[in-house]
Amino acid sequence: MFAIIPGLLTGFSLIIAIGAQNAFVIRQGLTKKYVLLTVLICAFSDALLIILGASGLGALIKSNAKVLEFVRWFGVTYLLWFAFKSARSVFSKEVLNSAGEASPNRKSVILTVLGLTFLNPHVYLDTVILLGSISNQFGSDKWFFVSGAAVASFIWFTAIGFGAKSASRFMSRPIFWKVLDSIIAIIMLSIATFLALYSFS
Repeated sequence: MFAIIPGLLTGFSLIIAIGAQNAFVIRQGLTKKYVLLTVLICAFSDALLIILGASGLGALIKSNAKVLEFVRWFGVTYLLWFAFKSARSVFSKEVLNSAGEASPNRKSVILTVLGLTFLNPHVYLDTVILLGSISNQFGSDKWFFVSGAAVASFIWFTAIGFGAKSASRFMSRPIFWKVLDSIIAIIMLSIATFLALYSFS
């Protein structure tokens, strides 16, 4: 418990802030399409990254500046594209309602979630490098810390995904979707800007 509880609390503190993953999970939940699939991919991906960070991947990434720079600019490009896509939908004449789809099919949902997870360097900063570094402070108990952090991811993504699904009936007005897509575009643009200006040294 000495390591599990700090892991749980640290995990929550890093993922509760609305980021690229969270924004997409909420939007997907509101459309009631592939919610469980989206939640599971996000949660298992986070758990995998936390495990890899605790296993030493964080230190390896941190020591390889060229890899970090490549991932950074690839992620910035992807996030800017997603921001443009969200902004474009704000001005689209088509209206998305709670019975619609945030993505056209299962494959698109899977690729989008994996892209927002593994092509976003911010995820590596928080999940792999930071959580990996903290977990190693617990010595032989580090895997209990990792377990706590992973559980936090499962709880959080389940809560926002199915919470949004339950609330979708109250958010069916067209203006809501335009506001939501505007917020998502701003979030993606902000993260891309942060990553472009962030100093890894």
